[in-house]
This record gives sequence, structure tokens and C-alpha cells, in this order.
Amino acid sequence: MKKYSILASLFFLSFFGKTQDKEQFEKQLFISGEDTLRCRILTPLNFSPSKKYPLIIFLHGSGERGNDNEKQLIWGADFFLDSINRSRYPAIVIFPQCPENDSWSNNFRTNIKDSLGGFKADTLAQIKKTPNLVLQFIDTLLAHGGIDKHRVYLGGLSMGGFGTFELLWRRPDLFAAAFPICGGGSPEKVSRYALKLPVWVFHGDADPVVPVGNSRLMVKTLQSTGAKVKYTEYPGIGHDSWKNAFAEPGLMAWIFGQQKK
Repeated sequence: MKKYSILASLFFLSFFGKTQDKEQFEKQLFISGEDTLRCRILTPLNFSPSKKYPLIIFLHGSGERGNDNEKQLIWGADFFLDSINRSRYPAIVIFPQCPENDSWSNNFRTNIKDSLGGFKADTLAQIKKTPNLVLQFIDTLLAHGGIDKHRVYLGGLSMGGFGTFELLWRRPDLFAAAFPICGGGSPEKVSRYALKLPVWVFHGDADPVVPVGNSRLMVKTLQSTGAKVKYTEYPGIGHDSWKNAFAEPGLMAWIFGQQKK
């Protein structure tokens, strides 16, 4: 399969009859050189190749890593498959999958006992292979012309929340808005994107896996720079705060309300 073969397939996905399940996310591959990015793609209802659509990229957590091109849909896919969301907010939604031996970011965990749970970000390291493929894929889609370049959105949960914060500083001019869930990031890199795009952060205050201090630190830093940041913290909620985030009635409207100037 050639690198660009996935692009042509986007213009045919919505013409096939599909049941109301996760199989509506079409299995696809993005190949760049010897590297392959597995992903699932949901196209809008009544898809038209003559239109430009918003693009939503969602990064899964560490438990959904692999090469089956299926597990990444465990959390979040139902939200985007919701008939009301698909009708009101037509978009191309992509769930890439990260292999077991890779990660969405250069964050790592130390043995330090602090409010962050020992999480640190290696901001000097090169971007990892899979998130770099995600950026290449986005650039390829934008070059093809079927995506509204002013409305590219990024979100993720847990490991994907960390990845969201990292991709924001790696490519601050690429995205229109972001929604990291129970993640964290590098405060010293916030200035690269703080005034360029709004961010809505979610976290549970009883999270035993990624302590809430990670999101609190990022939000505090964003606020100090004058960024447009929203923060929703769920009392008594553990690591699965994505369930609450995806139940937020205003999330999709907020995402679609943002666009680059």
C-alpha cells in the first residue's frame, strides 16, 4: 500500500451501508517509508467530497496500545458515533493506534514521590515515531484538500492526554483546540501554544494512576500566560474521568466553536 492510498479511500467510506456500531470507523493504514500507522476513520453522515470538513484526532491510553487496529476504539468512539453528534457536528474523526513499544509522548515516570506522581517530561528528546506519524498523516490530509485547515482538533486520554500536550508544543500552529483528559505535560513548553488555541482540560481528583496535580499544574501555567483554558475536575472520580468528560453535554459544541484565524 502506498502512502497516499488512504486518502482516496476517505472519499468512499460513507457510501457503504454500515450498522450502528464501531465498524463504522473504517480500518486504514498510513504508510510513510517503512513505518505504518494503524488508524480507524469515521467520516461524516452524507459525506461530500466537494466539502472541507473539520478533523478530530483522538489519542488513546496506554492500555489500548497494540497492532490490532481495534482496541483504540474502546473509549471515546461511542461519543463520536452518537447520532446527534454526527448530525450536528459533521467531521472526520481519526483514532490512531500506538504500538506496544511506543508512546504518544516523551513523558516518563520516576520514583519521585510528589504531587505529580513522579511524572516528568523529556523536552530535549526527539519526537517518538508514532506521534510523528500522526503529524505526518495530518499534514498529508491537509495537503490533499479535504480538511478545513482552520479546524483541526486534538484530544486524548491518559497516555493520550500527555501526548496531546506534547503535540501542542511540537506543532503549535497546527491545531485549533485541544481537550486532554487525565494527562499532563511540560509547563515550560506552554508558552509555545498558550495564546494560539483554547484548551479544555479534564481530570478526576481521586485519580490513582495519573495524579490530578498534573492537570492542575498545566492549567495553572496556562492561566498564568493568559490562555483560553477551561478546567473541569470531577470530585471522587478516579482514572476513568474520560467517562465523565464524554458525558459533558457541551463538549462537542465547544470543540466546534473553535477555529484558527
